[in-house]
Amino acid sequence: MQLWKGRFQKELDPKTNDFNSSISFDSRMYKEDIDGSIAHATMLSAQGIISADDLSKIVKGLKEIKSEIESGTLLIDPNAEDIHTFVEGELTARIGAAGKRLHTARSRNDQVALDIRLYLKNQCNELYAQLTELIDVLCKKAKQYASAVMPGYTHLQRAQPITFGHHLLAYAEMLLRDKERLLDATERMNYCPLGSCALAGTTYNTDREMVAKDLGFTAPMQNSLDGVSDRDFCIELAAALSIIMVHLSRFSEEIVLWSSFEFKFIELDDAFSTGSSIMPQKKNPDITELIRGKSGRVFGDLQTLLVMMKGLPLAYNKDMQEDKEAIFDAFDTVKMCLTAFIPMLDTMVALPENMRRAAAGGFINATDCADYLVGKGIPFRDAYKATGELVAICIEKGLTLETLPMDEYKKVLDVFDEGVYEAIDLDKCVNDRTSLGGPAPKNVLQQVLRVQNLNK
Repeated sequence: MQLWKGRFQKELDPKTNDFNSSISFDSRMYKEDIDGSIAHATMLSAQGIISADDLSKIVKGLKEIKSEIESGTLLIDPNAEDIHTFVEGELTARIGAAGKRLHTARSRNDQVALDIRLYLKNQCNELYAQLTELIDVLCKKAKQYASAVMPGYTHLQRAQPITFGHHLLAYAEMLLRDKERLLDATERMNYCPLGSCALAGTTYNTDREMVAKDLGFTAPMQNSLDGVSDRDFCIELAAALSIIMVHLSRFSEEIVLWSSFEFKFIELDDAFSTGSSIMPQKKNPDITELIRGKSGRVFGDLQTLLVMMKGLPLAYNKDMQEDKEAIFDAFDTVKMCLTAFIPMLDTMVALPENMRRAAAGGFINATDCADYLVGKGIPFRDAYKATGELVAICIEKGLTLETLPMDEYKKVLDVFDEGVYEAIDLDKCVNDRTSLGGPAPKNVLQQVLRVQNLNK
């Protein structure tokens, strides 16, 4: 059934019908479509546009359809043009003329705009809960490894000593921002387009505020053209999802590195690793590698939405049917990645001894040596140069700053004394980094509490 057949003399070409149809992907919005229709019918009856008897039949029929779809006793017809056509056709077949009155003062343009907003609000809530769970896992791990010394890196070169807990909390901060972006986008999306009709509103005495309130929106959208043609919320959500995938991909890259024998900072649980068909020793971090790859898929969904919308005149254009596949895929992909990532991280075991061994090399306490000299009254730039000379001597002699004899220190600057060995001790280096946001274990524990409070 096509809702627009009256003007046409021929049946739609079957291949064109398949090309035009959206039922294969918009059928997931059946609940939102039915909920929106019930709210619309309730308003029509309250305004005297349809009778109370018609309303009763419509609501009863729609609830039955929803229940049967959910139970599997009613299958959505894949030949229907879209979910709106299917629901209305099924309703009319059951209740007759009352079903034909449901679409009064409504267009599929504002109907689909409503459905996708309602659907994405639910998706945001589910994703928000997943991010909350992931942050909880990060806080648990950060607390567990608050004192585990490891090298911090810049340019993937060992730079300064930090703790594993501090490193994990950096991702918790990113994910907190991701949650804020989702909330912000959801608030901007939370305006009701229903009642905009095709583009120019209606001559019926409708109550758009009533519908908006019934469906949990902040208010109706204020311009009917904007109501049916706005897809900013899809683009904004896709951008927020893309940033989430950037964070998951960066984290995944580090897990790939950390789990390698070159680092061996962590061990992934066997339940979240795979092997090789030919190399029996292999234990591959496939989940994280897939997440890196799937990030490009979400970025592509964002690009699809941007390009789809960039040249469209007002109001609705059929191009906009492409919004659903892109934004649905973006949500599906991010949620699927988190579903795998959260338990993988939760079961991951850190290897602090290996982290400590790596921290002992690479001269990551060189800055602390320079700071020691500053405490002796040496200007920082001179202290920096002297420490660089000491590192060069260590490399030449195969030593570290901790094992370099005092006479070598004094050849560079006579102000050195035995106190330098205490100053460059890795535990002291980390414990003394108590500046706000720093990696000192007591800082990490304070940061855990802060993140946990924000994550509630």
